[in-house]
Amino acid sequence: MTGHDADRRKAAIIGGGVIGGGWAARFVLHGWDVAVFDPHPDTARRIGAVLDNARRSLPALADFAMPAEGNVLFTPNLAEAVADAEWVQESVPEDLALKHAVLAEVQELARPDAVIASSTSGYKPSELQQGASNPSQILVAHPFNPVYLLPLVELVAGPAGESGTTERAGNVLTSIGMAPLLVRNEIDAHLADRLMEAVWREGLWLVKDDIATTEEIDNSIRYGFGLRWAQMGLFETFRLAGGEDGMAHFIRQFGPALQWPWSRLTDVPELTETLVQKIAAQSDAQSGAHSIQELEQIRDRNLVGMLRILKERDWGAGAILNAHDRLLRTQVSLVDDTSAPLRLLELSVLPAWIDYNGHMTEYRYVQVFSDSCEALLRRIGMHDEYVAAGNSWYTAETHSQFFDEVGVNEPMYTTAQILAADAKRLHVFYRLHAGVDDRLLATLEAMYLHVNMATGKVAAAGDEAMRTLGALAAAHTGLEKPQSAGRFVGQR
Repeated sequence: MTGHDADRRKAAIIGGGVIGGGWAARFVLHGWDVAVFDPHPDTARRIGAVLDNARRSLPALADFAMPAEGNVLFTPNLAEAVADAEWVQESVPEDLALKHAVLAEVQELARPDAVIASSTSGYKPSELQQGASNPSQILVAHPFNPVYLLPLVELVAGPAGESGTTERAGNVLTSIGMAPLLVRNEIDAHLADRLMEAVWREGLWLVKDDIATTEEIDNSIRYGFGLRWAQMGLFETFRLAGGEDGMAHFIRQFGPALQWPWSRLTDVPELTETLVQKIAAQSDAQSGAHSIQELEQIRDRNLVGMLRILKERDWGAGAILNAHDRLLRTQVSLVDDTSAPLRLLELSVLPAWIDYNGHMTEYRYVQVFSDSCEALLRRIGMHDEYVAAGNSWYTAETHSQFFDEVGVNEPMYTTAQILAADAKRLHVFYRLHAGVDDRLLATLEAMYLHVNMATGKVAAAGDEAMRTLGALAAAHTGLEKPQSAGRFVGQR
């Protein structure tokens, strides 16, 4: 772990637990240098484990190259951590006196223009700002675990906040792929945690009263309304429940039920040791077959799969990912490194992709290479808006070869080498590699034709559209031609 590069932006992470580690990973994988201050002797190992999880999952959400990783520095003192930091993220335990002490010292040591953000899930900004030398510098940026995957961050400025600081904070968060939600007025526990706690309270009562086990409650969420909430949230879900007459009809029909004694939200069961052990035992029975580390990796793989689906549909959190791709596209230089084919997708083998032999099934290779083609076209600016304008590349011919097997959850990546390109034809050679040892898994050689979609006929792309593709093709002329390029089936 090396020091700060003056050419890169720097963030300081104060507190290296689960949330602090997630912040560190989010910044590092977006090219920031990160200094971590946490006196716990196991901080480096814990941050390293979070970074490993993030490296396996976050790049799989992007269809453009992520920036080169920043450096991580574990500092023995706070002054070194915050020195020259543009962003300081406080993630110490939820103890207001502790937070006051840390934030006061940070303000004394940090740049006067640094954003000082707290990960607090409960305290209001006005409480954090008490006694501060510059209250407007401190705000709440409350993320959700895992921070490196979930885009939401609640941004709360409080009455002493300044629009300039809040705007700068929002721009930084957007630049690292997050979706800042500006909470209009400060309130205890902000917004999302209040909603989650409502469900949590009901769940505690259901367990206490032997209505349901922890697993049954979780199943009611993940098999039912949780799937709807992931794409539409609460109010839009209920809007659909009102049918063609919409939300007003739904409220008129079901609103009276809110007066019935269904909910126990205003009451909390006493968390006796008996109830604590009951919940813990049921949770162990439900999930104890997996370690916490295994559950984290299962969670991340599933999140990547669900987010990718939403991304394909440009909906919900997927729309945030597509917006971030557009930002990454502006930062990508396609021709700086001409020594290797263009690296495209980073992904892992999902359980549903496995065949009866225990390996990735054949048609999933086709899917991966098809997704790689889309990623390539996005990189050169000939997808999305280009297709909407009535032009596209159609597949004319492909040839695949398979070299090695890959199993469930194994990481992979793809590359593309431009063999030839003109205004009507694009000849590409794709490779699929294992992520751990770079061994070659499969290749696909493809010929695409440029088509005017209105006429359905091959047509030449314009000079402006061809500029980036032509530069990339020229850069790849120096690469060695793949040995199997031009090969036909049965050829020895």
